[in-house]
Amino acid sequence: MSYIYGIHASAQLDRLRSLFEEINGVNPFQSTRLGNLKNEIDNESFIELPLLTKRELMRDQVNNPPFGSNLTYPLDYYSHYHQTSGTTGEPLRVLDTPITWDWWGRCWLEVLQAAGVTKSDRVFFAFSFAPFIGFWSAYHAVSMLGAMAISGSGANSSRRLEMIEATEATVLLSTPTYALHLAEIASQKGIDLTQSTITKTIHAGELGASIPMTRQRIEQTWGAKVLDHAGATEVGAFGIGDTEGCNLYVNEEEFIAEVIDHKSFVPIESGSTGELVITNLGRGAWPIIRYRTGDLVHPIRIPSGPMEGKLLLKGGILGRVDDMVTIRGVNIYPATLENIIRSVVGLCEFRIVVSTFAEMDEIGIEVEGDQMTSQAVAQNISDKIGVRAEVTSVEKGTLPRWEGKARIFFDRRVGRCDT
Repeated sequence: MSYIYGIHASAQLDRLRSLFEEINGVNPFQSTRLGNLKNEIDNESFIELPLLTKRELMRDQVNNPPFGSNLTYPLDYYSHYHQTSGTTGEPLRVLDTPITWDWWGRCWLEVLQAAGVTKSDRVFFAFSFAPFIGFWSAYHAVSMLGAMAISGSGANSSRRLEMIEATEATVLLSTPTYALHLAEIASQKGIDLTQSTITKTIHAGELGASIPMTRQRIEQTWGAKVLDHAGATEVGAFGIGDTEGCNLYVNEEEFIAEVIDHKSFVPIESGSTGELVITNLGRGAWPIIRYRTGDLVHPIRIPSGPMEGKLLLKGGILGRVDDMVTIRGVNIYPATLENIIRSVVGLCEFRIVVSTFAEMDEIGIEVEGDQMTSQAVAQNISDKIGVRAEVTSVEKGTLPRWEGKARIFFDRRVGRCDT
């Protein structure tokens, strides 16, 4: 069962056929993988196409340096370079033409409009504008919208808070972790962010804004509506947040979303949990077809009401498929732990370390706080999910702060390379 059956099913297939016509015979990578792509492809033949992994894209760039062979046009056509964050290895280099960069912008416009951002807003970008795509495409979308885009690149946290106040910015774009860090700095300076001009915050780059307690902390400290977003450098901006709950909607006008069992690769039914697979429909210059994102999601087709037929990811991105930890037979994801920990520590930093002891997974957690705080975290974890975690206290300010993707989960199990 594929997810080409929603309200955009017919349009998706038309776009898919146009994409195949564009890349057929001229994109070396896709031609090698898929052979002669037939424009009359349908739902059944689509799900017979091979799944794509990041490892394949990386191997292609090693064999065809520096940009690989997933290029439909001559190199002179490409105007924008970005790369993945590289948190799990060497970064993947990704190129866009002016046409596909505008496609990125249109996808992000959907996110901005869902948050209620208008031309009258002043949008503050609290990120570094490094090669990681981060909010680059959001910045382009704000320009397309005609709103004021304010870059906080190069400024430290204190200076960014000053810039938000001085410019009377109304929208904050950042990772959820960094929004909480800014709130921590503001608290130290005696600044009440609920009285600031920020009315909306939009988050991407990591899990968090769909984790209930993390979302609640951001809403409480900023006094603003929070919107999550999901996307990837290699795929595009596919997930649109819900201001009323901790969910994401897939932009099916521009993407085909499937959910598979990550072990059998068999498509799953709506209402089950599995790995998200994405195909982008508007990026023919650097196409991605049936890409295994590694993201764990719980898809639901909305049966009725104003959102009838839309594909909802309940709880947003639940975690990474490879990050699952099994403790005494209980399967746990980092997002579950973060939700529990945030209910106790608030703005304080923490770190989760998973290791192997006597051939079994063990969870260790460091939290900034006193012994009472660490005991409360351990008790909450035991109460909520029935497992024991070794929780230790460290001095406030000793754990790292993150502007980009936060690293709060460290996997040091046997056979893993995380350090």
